[in-house]
Amino acid sequence: MAVTEGVDREARVRGTVVGILGVLAAGHGAAGMWALAVPLVFYEGFPLPGHPWVALLPPYNEHLVRDFGALNLALAVVLVGAALRADRATVRLAAIAVLAAAVPHAAYHALHLSHFPPVDAVTQTAGTVVHIAVLVVVLVLSGRLEER
Repeated sequence: MAVTEGVDREARVRGTVVGILGVLAAGHGAAGMWALAVPLVFYEGFPLPGHPWVALLPPYNEHLVRDFGALNLALAVVLVGAALRADRATVRLAAIAVLAAAVPHAAYHALHLSHFPPVDAVTQTAGTVVHIAVLVVVLVLSGRLEER
């Protein structure tokens, strides 16, 4: 009975981690494709019409927006790979790779809010902090995955 419970618990953790990685990959992939396909539209409209967070930090730079898109597509690939393998080392590597981009990104935005309406400043800051917190949860949960 104890062995079965352990297997079930590990399967639940694996399912949770795979689900989180899938959601993260979808978000990074969507942002990446948007920024690569139509960089000016991304610049003027991310994340929603009427809330142009990127445009509030001018000037527009097509190269920079496309590089941001390419980085996000690369992170999506890493996250998908980790979800498919779902072993401790790969999941940790993926989470750390995304954190390597997410932490300085969040810090920059937290220090450059003067051009933002209050609701956008709060929403953007909360979004970047939640993103980091979710990645930390993945790191913690990865300790319960088997090593391969």
